[in-house]
Amino acid sequence: MVTRRSPPTERVVAVLDFLVAHQGERFGLSELARRLGLSKPTCLGILTALAAGGYLVHDPVTKAYGLGPALIAAGRVAQNDFAAATLARHRLADLSARYDTVCTASAVVGERILVLERTGPARAAARVKVGQTYPFAPPVGLMYVLWGGDRALDDWLARPPTLPVRSDRARLRQLAGECRRRGYLVESLTRAGMRLHTLMAGVAAYDLPDEVRDLVGEVVAGLGERVYLDTELAARKARHPVSLIAAPTFDADGNQELVLTLYVGAAITGAEIARRGDALVAAADAVTEQLSAAPPPPHPSARRPIDWR
Repeated sequence: MVTRRSPPTERVVAVLDFLVAHQGERFGLSELARRLGLSKPTCLGILTALAAGGYLVHDPVTKAYGLGPALIAAGRVAQNDFAAATLARHRLADLSARYDTVCTASAVVGERILVLERTGPARAAARVKVGQTYPFAPPVGLMYVLWGGDRALDDWLARPPTLPVRSDRARLRQLAGECRRRGYLVESLTRAGMRLHTLMAGVAAYDLPDEVRDLVGEVVAGLGERVYLDTELAARKARHPVSLIAAPTFDADGNQELVLTLYVGAAITGAEIARRGDALVAAADAVTEQLSAAPPPPHPSARRPIDWR
């Protein structure tokens, strides 16, 4: 379902996002208003309310604003709600060090996909950031339902797509079975697709004019076409352009919880894909085991066919 936008709320979020992105810095009213494209009265009202709630601090001498202590308490509560991501951090850090790349832990939160943890080289910081969000609707989000069973996949496919896409259900059925047996997903993106994925961060594509959505949708492959099938990776010595490898963690009830992602961004052999995929699955299984205090059982969806009725 498409929800209504709230411009006043979006302006508050813009203020907080700006200050988070400029950690340790403080800004006066005039500069904040200018940088955010707000009128001074509107910006002042937002700053005054956030400062009164402790979410911002206001220096009485310099008149500058910065992040406040109330955000610390809110952050600690939020962190407790995403314990799996915290547990995953050192596993991801090990993988980042081994392969000199960015690794992330992300999950579906509400109606969007949220990046919860990130490790890896600082030089790649602009590629993905903690707190970055993406729309959870086709064509974005397959890996967040792939191991969740048939109902989760069907529910995702039923969401209004953010962009026009093709849906090859036969290929999706085959992909789901193979990824569940393999334990990880291997995705290859074209340059246009990688650029689009970056542009989609934080964007509500539903708000794009129809003609723009149609145009952008032309560069998006059909659902599942960016994910490799086993037969496409069978030649272990052949090189395959890989954007990322992803594997799930599960909660104590066996439900898919996080997606751990290891970015590649290069052509690597089928044998190397298998090595990195197995390492990522081992990290995901360790997080699952730590959360449930028991080895992760085979997920039920890995043992039954997908119902595509």
